[in-house]
Amino acid sequence: MAAVILACTLLSCATPAPGALTNAERRGIADTLRASITAAYDLSRPGNPVDHLMSLYPDTGRVISASGGVVTTSRDSIQAGIRAFWENVGRNMRDPRWMWDSVHVDVLSRDAAALTASYHVPHITPAGQPHVIAGAWTAVFQRRSGRWVVIQEHLSDVRQ
Repeated sequence: MAAVILACTLLSCATPAPGALTNAERRGIADTLRASITAAYDLSRPGNPVDHLMSLYPDTGRVISASGGVVTTSRDSIQAGIRAFWENVGRNMRDPRWMWDSVHVDVLSRDAAALTASYHVPHITPAGQPHVIAGAWTAVFQRRSGRWVVIQEHLSDVRQ
């Protein structure tokens, strides 16, 4: 009888509550988000880097972004900011490699997660000098129509 009670107790502890995420589901979502940001920020990929970065954002609806003390609330504003970065900084980097130093994902539900990451981008300047830009990024992702997209973010650069 004690064995039956022990088995029932162990099974009840191992079974997630209805609707609760399993550890495997949490890992799967976290892995999906890591893969998405790695692909979007892969500066060696052919194609337009602005388009790759914009693939992380929803096609419609509000998106809030805070960076450099400025808050924007539209996809167009985010795209303009990414385009300005690429035209003024990104395209002047030779052999850039976006490197994620740490990526922390908190899965909030099957359709929401928060990600905070630090990164650095070693490259060669137009003058031939080695240089690194770096920073941190926190993003809230939401799954919309089966696709994970950033709905809120905050970026901060490491000042050099």
